Amino acid sequence: MADPKGFLTTPREDWPRRPVEERVRDWDEVYVPGALLPIISRQADRCMDCGIPFCHDACPLGNLIPEWNDLVSREDWRAASDRLHATNNFPEFTGRLCPAPCEAGCVLAINQPAVTIKNVEVAVADRAWADGFVPPRPPERLSGRTVAVVGSGPTGLAAAQQLTRAGHTVVVYERADRIGGLLRYGIPAFKMEKRHLDRRLEQMRAEGTRFRTSTGIGRDIGAEGLRARYDAVVIATGATAWRELDVPGRELAGVHQAMEYLPMADRVCEGDLEVSPLSAAGKHVVIVGGGDTGADCLGTAVREGAASVTQLDIYPLPEAERDEDSDPWPTYPRLYRLSAAHEEARDLESAPAADADARLFAASTLRFTGDTADGHGGHVGHVRELHLVEVDARRQPVSGSERVLPADMVLIALGFSGPDRGDGLIDQLGLALDDRGTITRDAHFATNVPRVFAAGDAARGQSLVVWAIAEGRAVAAAVDRHLTGEASRLPAPIGPYDRPLTA
Repeated sequence: MADPKGFLTTPREDWPRRPVEERVRDWDEVYVPGALLPIISRQADRCMDCGIPFCHDACPLGNLIPEWNDLVSREDWRAASDRLHATNNFPEFTGRLCPAPCEAGCVLAINQPAVTIKNVEVAVADRAWADGFVPPRPPERLSGRTVAVVGSGPTGLAAAQQLTRAGHTVVVYERADRIGGLLRYGIPAFKMEKRHLDRRLEQMRAEGTRFRTSTGIGRDIGAEGLRARYDAVVIATGATAWRELDVPGRELAGVHQAMEYLPMADRVCEGDLEVSPLSAAGKHVVIVGGGDTGADCLGTAVREGAASVTQLDIYPLPEAERDEDSDPWPTYPRLYRLSAAHEEARDLESAPAADADARLFAASTLRFTGDTADGHGGHVGHVRELHLVEVDARRQPVSGSERVLPADMVLIALGFSGPDRGDGLIDQLGLALDDRGTITRDAHFATNVPRVFAAGDAARGQSLVVWAIAEGRAVAAAVDRHLTGEASRLPAPIGPYDRPLTA
């Protein structure tokens, strides 16, 4: 480490966010541009270069965190970029979107604020692009083997880039009109501007990866025909089958799934729409679900000009500090965190107080009520109220705690149960599913169908962007072994994939 006493003398300093009143008027990223580099070398100095780097093991990619922290503290940006890209294809994505389980595993976090690993990562990634340290890396020669990757989210893109660099001819199929999966249509621009995605896609095209948009496998191209055309097929469609909320009034107009709502806002930012057809402008919005997708809906609704926004979380209010009994270090703890979106919701004129939280914890939805339908099929009725009840630790209703919230729009953000079967891909190939609805695969990512592999949320279940990239790298190594009959030249992620991977 560059400064043996850095962790003692330097306090944690995070990338500052732009003022709330400024950022809610646009869709740019919430952080102050250019404010990270002046502080990041000092923050990297706080890394203790531990003999056992738990941060490294906490990261699904096995990122070489102490190494690039040391290099950043010495301002050796090229070497830091090399170390970072050795294990992570897209650090500009993870540095913005990952919840940083590495920081929960930081040894310093036992009794002090953790090293700002995520901020260091994104600083290295952005500096690498600015200084030209990440040029395209096309293969020296082609293998003559072909691979189809179905799905262009982080898993599909990571698998495609690795396999292209290994010399295989790779075509990525995406059913939407643009490449990127949820990175494109799902993650709001204020969390990650799409220029980062577009820049990486241009690199991949220059390396030789081919992309086919507006092409649903099973819908526009038969799945068996695709399998016959390629030497291997990688299924990386994600877990896009959303979970429903089966309560009375669900059929009312104005009740939408989060992934019906968020892509419309992304299309406005892309210039496809002037105004979202599901805009929250002037509406009382209630979001059912306390996770990151719900927070994304929250920040989006604020920017669209919602009259009020409330987010319901069925879990109890988390503690401010780690509970060593229930969440011992170095596990990722459930703590009270105030995201950028939650800061913004506090500044709505309808917020009850400056320090109020838009979230209601230990809250369970009972039913929706609204306008009465006309009984002739011409009017479904529109939601106007959400009825909820407080629940205890066992999620049992607390007597006398029922209350009603005004709700002109309800957004359901309860996560996903597995891959979407609407296009027919899974059924046409005859892929086996487990009891969770995800695709089964063996320790080498192979499905029950010869030459078909599955990775990412479609097989693992919904997870983090860092797991998605790790799965993409790992399935690429498995496919490369299958195609060449030799030990793969591609590195699989270190750490979790050193251990047996269960189906």
